[in-house]
This record gives sequence, C-alpha cells and structure tokens, in this order.
Amino acid sequence: MRRWLLPAILIALLPATVASAQPAMTVAAAADLTFPFKEIGPLFERAHGVNITFIFGSTGNLAKQIEHGAPVDVFFAADVRFPDHLKQKGVTIPESHALYAQGRIVLATGRQTGLALTELKDLLRPEVRRIAIAHPGHAPYGMAAREALEAAGLWERLKPKLVYGENIRHTLQFIQTGNAESGIVALSVANVPEVSYALIDPALHRPLNQAAAVMKRSQRPELGLAFIQFVNGREGRPIMKRFGFLLPGDF
Repeated sequence: MRRWLLPAILIALLPATVASAQPAMTVAAAADLTFPFKEIGPLFERAHGVNITFIFGSTGNLAKQIEHGAPVDVFFAADVRFPDHLKQKGVTIPESHALYAQGRIVLATGRQTGLALTELKDLLRPEVRRIAIAHPGHAPYGMAAREALEAAGLWERLKPKLVYGENIRHTLQFIQTGNAESGIVALSVANVPEVSYALIDPALHRPLNQAAAVMKRSQRPELGLAFIQFVNGREGRPIMKRFGFLLPGDF
C-alpha cells in the first residue's frame, strides 16, 4: 500500500503545481480604469495564460509607490506626465511608453437628490451643500476638476462646499451614498444607477491624456507590453470606447 501513497500525493498536488507555474503580472492602474479593466483583464488572462493582479488608485499615489520600489510590472496612469516622470527617474522601459486613452470629466449628481444639474454654475445652488472631487494634489481627474472650476470662475466660491476623494472611484462613492449632492468625476465611472451626469466642456481643462509604461524591474516585461497592446488593440478598444474614453487616433 505504501508504494501507492507517494504517487497519490503527487497527483493530488499536481493542479496546484501547474497553477503556480502560470505567469503572473501586477498592473497598477488609475481608478478611472476600474470598470473597463474588470472586463479587459479576464480576456487578456485567457488569451495569454497569465494571472493579473490589479492595483487601482490615484495616479499620483501609485507613481510615488512605484518610484519607491513597489513591485509593479506595468503602470496605467491617468496623466502622461506621471509615466514621463518615472522615465526620467530611470524606472520605466522608455520604449514601452504609449498613450492609450484620453479621459473626460462630467458633472455628476445623485439621483436621490432630485436635482437636475447640467452646468457648473448650477453647483452654486443652495441645495448643493457638498461637492465631491478627487484630490487635486495627486489625482489627475481632481486636477482637471479644479482647472474647470477655475476656468468657469467658480473655484473660490465653491471651495467651502468641496469634499475630496482619495481617487476618482472614492469620489464617486460620495455621490452614490448621498454624502455629496454632486461632484466632478470621470465619465468612465459615472454610468451607475445612483448617478445622473452631464459632460463638462473639455476646453475648460488640460487634456487628460493617459499613458502606460512597463517597469524595468519587471521579471516579464513582454507581458506588460502585451497588455498595453491588448488595451490599445481590437480586443480592448471597443470596451474602452464603451466607457467613454477617446482612443489613440481619435484625439
């Protein structure tokens, strides 16, 4: 009986051994990519036989973590300036840098408020007590929100109403939960049942040109490059468009 014990144990452990041999990749991505990447990620995993771990957050905070050695293979930023900064620091593979999208911002309002807000000046209404934006200090969509409010001559008047999200998904949650009547968020996260929204004129802020790059420290840089190409390719582009992004070749 003992002669069969070891082979039986090996057979029992075989699936775990095979699974552990599957290559893995960590992708740090701006929070505005949460919804599209939840669709694109599994498609890439099946096509390339790889396990992806996504880390979503504000672009500025992710960039700092990567600069200080966070074990990330590829970085999808909501502002091209952050990957460019990492390139200057010698963190990324220069040839891997690629634009993958241009984002849009919207004026979002909680449906439970019963308010119909279509223009930035509507935020001055007394019924709007709290306005959520991502923190301009480290979130590109927060920077764009501030620029739009400044361009509209509303920033100083609305500052007492502002509440700041850690990233654009956190900002959206303020509105979804009723902790803010309205806010400025990414178009890519705004299509949720609790929220109505109106597009904000893109001329009011700098373009949200979004770029990706592969890290020099990556053990499998070819996988990171393949994922960037996948997002920019025939599989990823229709999904990105559905979430409101403009894509390379369209801007």
